[in-house]
Amino acid sequence: MIKISNLNKSYGKHKVLENLNCNIKTNSIYGLIGANGAGKSTLLRIIADVIRKDSGAVLIDDREVEDNEKVKQKVAFLPDDLYFFPGYTMLDMAKFYQDMYKKFDLDYFKELATMLKLDVNAKVETFSKGMKRQVSLVCTLATNAEYMLFDETFDGLDPVIRNLMKKIIAKQMESKCTTIIMTSHNLRELEDICDNLGLLYKGGILFESDIDTLKTNMFKVQISLKEEFDKDTFKDLEVLSFSKTGSVAKIIIKGERENCEKLLQAKDPVILDFLPLTLEEVFIYEMEVLGYEFNQVV
Repeated sequence: MIKISNLNKSYGKHKVLENLNCNIKTNSIYGLIGANGAGKSTLLRIIADVIRKDSGAVLIDDREVEDNEKVKQKVAFLPDDLYFFPGYTMLDMAKFYQDMYKKFDLDYFKELATMLKLDVNAKVETFSKGMKRQVSLVCTLATNAEYMLFDETFDGLDPVIRNLMKKIIAKQMESKCTTIIMTSHNLRELEDICDNLGLLYKGGILFESDIDTLKTNMFKVQISLKEEFDKDTFKDLEVLSFSKTGSVAKIIIKGERENCEKLLQAKDPVILDFLPLTLEEVFIYEMEVLGYEFNQVV
């Protein structure tokens, strides 16, 4: 488990992280979202001990990360700004990773490269941006590190490769008990792979929840009643949003679906349909409850 307590980091007078607190469960995929400049990269670099925090604690398996080689051996970090040694082939990069990580699996590396149709003997500098991202992902996954940190994980990947990489990452987490943190400024990139999501805003975690809870405790209803009605008709429910066109209303409700459905059925509706909510819609309404506009936060 990763435990972060009262974490602070500034660059000069600019505060990037301020009293940040976060717990990331073992054997899970944690999605960290936030606008550009929110501090996502800084947080990952501190967890990986690439840069120093100003104050606070970052513990992995209850041990401080900073200057701890045994803990750092458990962590593999893939930054957003990729770097490859001039003239190195993909296989050369793999051997570089192999020198750093005792559990590096060269056979697994070659298996992933074959799956992605990457030539391990080709110089990385000849690859496209998307292919370079794939090389870094393959090298990182082959480390078999217990904790993997991916910054802007799918940047530059086409939709087919992006979906394939998501499957590979999910399999890695399940089969090797890996804990993964993935950052993105795009919520849609993370909603189908993450177990938990955290929203980073103004240096702290503004909102976090597991995906299942987010998707089961909020739903959209399309409803029409025999008599005239307005928002007050549903004051026995936790209504987050209400809009009405003609005799049909669309309502966003928060609560246990079974209980809410009973209360709605008791109103003898003419129409009652439950409609799916995207994760982005869920976040929009959660932000409104907290007094924020989603587009200003992400």
